[in-house]
Amino acid sequence: MSRQLQILVTGGAGFIGSHYVRELVRGAYPAFAGASVIVLDKLTYAGNEANLEPVRDDERLRLVVGDICDADLLADLLPMTDVVVHFAAESHVDRSITGAAEFTRTNVEGTHTLLRACRDAGVGKVVQVSTDEVYGSIDDGAWCEDQPLAPNSPYSASKAGADLLALAYHRTYGLPVCVTRCSNNYGPYQFPEKMIPLFVTSLLDGGTVPLYGSGENVREWLHVDDHCRGVQLVAEGGRAGHVYHIGGGAELSNRELTSLLLREVGADWEDAVRQVPDRPGHDLRYSIDCSKIRTELGYRPRTDFRAGLPDTVRWYAENRSWWEPLRSRPGTTGRAATLLPRRA
Repeated sequence: MSRQLQILVTGGAGFIGSHYVRELVRGAYPAFAGASVIVLDKLTYAGNEANLEPVRDDERLRLVVGDICDADLLADLLPMTDVVVHFAAESHVDRSITGAAEFTRTNVEGTHTLLRACRDAGVGKVVQVSTDEVYGSIDDGAWCEDQPLAPNSPYSASKAGADLLALAYHRTYGLPVCVTRCSNNYGPYQFPEKMIPLFVTSLLDGGTVPLYGSGENVREWLHVDDHCRGVQLVAEGGRAGHVYHIGGGAELSNRELTSLLLREVGADWEDAVRQVPDRPGHDLRYSIDCSKIRTELGYRPRTDFRAGLPDTVRWYAENRSWWEPLRSRPGTTGRAATLLPRRA
């Protein structure tokens, strides 16, 4: 009788990690069918046990509340682990600008502690989940995976450091690591400090939303389900030591996205939008070339943004019980002008 596959998911109670866990436990990834799943999450402000509520009663799932910087804890969890999918990270750029130390600790030191523990335990595959922001800004065209890293924020610099450590552990120690870099994610269960849930929840409450600068900064949007399917393809078949881009193909300026969100909730630009000073080091445009993962692993995004965005707005409108308590947590608004009332 073959041994049950064991998967460790760090940050598995966060937005993207919890989606991956829910899909994994529900059987959406046949190659990992029947696997036991350990979620390691520190349950900081953005980690939420409620994100795992739909699958919490599955006997194959175990939630461990702990820190990836805890080497002793990792030494207990990793033996007999086949695959580690590493989502755990501090990820909000605005927070990194006002307090970079925790980003360095979690994203760099935490990733290094995890990589070392995976090497010691003989883990069969590690997926380091990263971001397109490590490349900096691009005026036109799209980045390929061999683009030099040029991060501009403390957040993206910490993720670049983590990526380089992961790849170095492959080259130096032979640890079977892959790195994925994705475009901006959106979807259900996203903590309401990132742009889409921040704007939607504020508008649903009749508040205003803060648009940085002129709103011409451009981002490519990716539904969380497509992102997690891409991560799974890399976990199953990605080549060790390689980087894979996962994108959604929907490129919009922040101004264009704001207009779409206003339309979805029936709000007016003049009453609901407050233009605020641009943040320091704000990258103008991100864009990634996903040819490699398409060619090698057969990745294709399935959720068209024209359908995914309205579905996401509808989810927040129908799930106030999930996000309203989060708004009372200290520092959750992310941007200073978030919850101003509408003009009289």
